[in-house]
Amino acid sequence: SDWSSDVCSSDLPTKNTQGASMSSWPVLGLALGYLAALFAIAWWGDRYATRQPEVQERRAPLLYAMSLAVYCTSWTFYGAIGRAAASGWDFLSIYVGPILLFSLGWPILAKMVRVAKAENTVSISDFISARYGKSRVLAALITVMAVTVVLPYFALQLKAITISLEALAGDPFANRVMDIPGETTFIITCAMALFAILFGVRNIHANEHHRGLMMAISTESLVKLGAAILVGGGIVFAVAGGPAGIFEQAADDPRLAHLLTPQFGVSWWSITLLAALAILCLPRQFHVTVVENTHVGDIRTASWLFPLYLVAINIFVLPVALAGLMMFPDGSVNADTFLVTMPQKRGHDWMAVLAFLGGLSAATSMIIVGAVALSTMVCNDLIVPILMAIPSAMRRWQDDPKPMLLTVRQVAVVALLGMAYLYYLMIGTTFPLATIGTVSFAGVAQFAPALLMGLFFRRVTKAGAICGLVTGFVAWGYTVLIPSFAVAGLVPGHLMDQGLFGLGWLTPTGLGGIHDLDTLAHGALTSLDRKSVV
Repeated sequence: SDWSSDVCSSDLPTKNTQGASMSSWPVLGLALGYLAALFAIAWWGDRYATRQPEVQERRAPLLYAMSLAVYCTSWTFYGAIGRAAASGWDFLSIYVGPILLFSLGWPILAKMVRVAKAENTVSISDFISARYGKSRVLAALITVMAVTVVLPYFALQLKAITISLEALAGDPFANRVMDIPGETTFIITCAMALFAILFGVRNIHANEHHRGLMMAISTESLVKLGAAILVGGGIVFAVAGGPAGIFEQAADDPRLAHLLTPQFGVSWWSITLLAALAILCLPRQFHVTVVENTHVGDIRTASWLFPLYLVAINIFVLPVALAGLMMFPDGSVNADTFLVTMPQKRGHDWMAVLAFLGGLSAATSMIIVGAVALSTMVCNDLIVPILMAIPSAMRRWQDDPKPMLLTVRQVAVVALLGMAYLYYLMIGTTFPLATIGTVSFAGVAQFAPALLMGLFFRRVTKAGAICGLVTGFVAWGYTVLIPSFAVAGLVPGHLMDQGLFGLGWLTPTGLGGIHDLDTLAHGALTSLDRKSVV
């Protein structure tokens, strides 16, 4: 068939440049127009809520459930396909965890919302510290940890936008006017910082409810879902002839047959656990799940609608991955970009553009909500306590705190994205999207013991919570972060082979006596198992 002959050959160069034939400026103009439309939605939502304050507290179960889909970042839109291309059904672990938590563990979420409203908390650091006597030290520690572990996640979004834009339209800034490493990513970073400020840090809300922002995020959730289904379905049915044909060809191909056999081992379940904990503890996820919740009853709707969303957005992931591997058998195209590059290869440019917009929606929603959540934590838990010790700043605060809060949060947004850009330059080009995301998941999972113990057991002490957080954070850094730096060439390779001080049992991949697991799964289990490192 035409499909068989097409997928068995590829005349693409080693570097993915097939998108260079499309003009870059119309694509950039479309992206800016799309973001401007989203800003208009957010602006209208805020204006409407200001004129009718009761809107802020009105039940909106569908809006709430769609806002939860901020969980589906570019990791979902692009990275899941890249992961499926490497390990088949393994990509499902990232979604099985949240599906199980929301469908079976929604009472935990409901209790978190009730406690947060009673304590009037506005962030995960505020929530955890409130359960341990409103400790400022604990809140500051959690904020520092959150910034450190979420930076790779921000870098993931910057990388996703960069690679999808370059796959679609080549390098739009080929005629460089600035001598800056990763110039395209730098310009994207600046644009994302601007939009994050415009969307989420334009004013101060007493209860941190951003109805306009949640309306924009929900719109983005619908856009990325529609793009994933239309483009994925278009590739599977119009381009590849249907999922049955793809799976049959893959089963007959020795290179691909192993991807069809599920491998639900310890590593798979450890990532599933990480995903379940991450959806509780990611600062942006805590913000939309707990802080932005207006009615506890909305969680019941989300308990079935959000899992359904996760199933729908991933329904074509494995077929697209297999089709991409058959279309580009020489590995000349980054599997993370298959949603863009496959339609382009077959001349369906409109599908490629739609895929780019879907990925842009997935990345920008995470960046905006993540920046809002983290800037709030940095402002409240780190910067403001320092400013309060300065007499002149204290006087300005007493006169009118809003201008100071806005300035601090806006500067925090720029600083956070600037650090994410630097992280991207260090290791962002080394790893696929899914790997970068898992590094952050393993980090935020360290908040889970303190959060859950504080939620259900009042006898846990502040000292115990701090000790557990510090121990877990150090273990995460040694068993997950350092190996990622080693792959990027930033850490001596002998540390991975010989261990700290030359002790074999202190290697990052052998710490805690847990063996026969991949690096990320090992690091996650070791850092969560406090007894193995204390």
